[in-house]
Amino acid sequence: MTTHNKNQKIFGKHFIFGSATAAFQIEGGADLDGKVESIWDTFCAEPGNVINGDHGLIACDHYHRWEEDLKRLQELGVDAYRFSIAWPRIIRGLDGEVNQAGLDFYQQIIDRLQAYEIKPFVTLYHWDLPQYLEDEGGWLNRDTAHQFTHYADVVTRHFGDQVHTYTTFNEPWCSAMLGYLHGIHAPGHSDRKEALTAAHHLLLAHGMAMPLMRQNAPGAQHGIVLNMAPFDAASASPQDQTAANLAGAENNHWFIQPLLEGVYPSLVMEQYPEAVPHIESGDMDIIKTPNDYLGLNYYTRQTVHHNPENALFGYDLIVPEGAEVTDLGWEVHPQGLTRLLIDLHERYDLPPVYITENGMANDDEYDEVLVKDDARVKYFREHLEALAEAMNAGVDVRAYFAWSLLDNFEWAEGYTKRFGLYYVNYETQERVPKLSAHFFGDFIRSTRSE
Repeated sequence: MTTHNKNQKIFGKHFIFGSATAAFQIEGGADLDGKVESIWDTFCAEPGNVINGDHGLIACDHYHRWEEDLKRLQELGVDAYRFSIAWPRIIRGLDGEVNQAGLDFYQQIIDRLQAYEIKPFVTLYHWDLPQYLEDEGGWLNRDTAHQFTHYADVVTRHFGDQVHTYTTFNEPWCSAMLGYLHGIHAPGHSDRKEALTAAHHLLLAHGMAMPLMRQNAPGAQHGIVLNMAPFDAASASPQDQTAANLAGAENNHWFIQPLLEGVYPSLVMEQYPEAVPHIESGDMDIIKTPNDYLGLNYYTRQTVHHNPENALFGYDLIVPEGAEVTDLGWEVHPQGLTRLLIDLHERYDLPPVYITENGMANDDEYDEVLVKDDARVKYFREHLEALAEAMNAGVDVRAYFAWSLLDNFEWAEGYTKRFGLYYVNYETQERVPKLSAHFFGDFIRSTRSE
């Protein structure tokens, strides 16, 4: 069987292919049309937090160039576009004041997507918490979950079933762990108790918002997106095996197990009893409200080596010697996607799965006609093959989104890392297609051919 026919058979005409972005990473227009500050505006302004002092004030200027960017989606031939709405563009303060100009900005994007017959996949929260909420304690304050519910209600009432799929949160692990434990994302804290508390409030906000979202948009799909990876022991030693189990519990199952089973992993609770968050009666029932889908973002696997000198974790995450790595130093390990999906499928009663992000940072060199990113083409090809293997094994996967449509602001890495299908010259804002854009478009067309 040829690769072409194999892909056509596995993915089929109803499988959704798309690309994804996030508001803070591409929009710019940081103070235009009523938008207020986010925690990332504040974080970027603090020297030393972001490489080169980079910020999101202009980013890819998508706020003014959205028509050009959506045209590129049409040229790719994608079925869907996954983008986030900036909470600080929609709700201006603690009193819940709605900014109509913010809703209007996203309305024009949704209208154009519908004209192109591209399904809008809307993420409500991709890390850009309004600063006025951070001033009240951010995700350490339980009231932020209620504030999110109001925001989700406003957005889903306005757009309703114009949106194909709503996501409450993108990667709550990053918001909680990178923001409150590792200290490398906004708001830059380093405390496990805070991290697990933030995680609980993020998941609680998801569960609180879901009934209103379903009521407001009964024809849409509603769910959440988690970033996950296999956590493999660096050796067969009992110490490495134990460390890998703990790492998997804290980084994967702390987020998926409460969503699907209504409990947190006992291994984490027992390992860090002093860090267990305050859980009110009924919280876990709220968190495990059913999801129409589960989004999974996959980039790499994690190899775990026991290290008692690491006071925070008791282990290190290492890259095996000789492994192929991306420009971020992440191991290229497509078979990890197959294993992750099959393992989750066997362990949990999963809803339909969407692969909502997959891609790599590559050291792309500018070319005015076509950027040749052969490593990224190889990455996408191998991961699509790995996805097909999981689907053949019985995992119900219904969508795949390439990260990202554009090179963009890569959080603490600033503009030094490029993930896009299109190269962005940040001085001129020129967009140039990469070889991977042609590959992805051709791949999509191959699955649609007779």
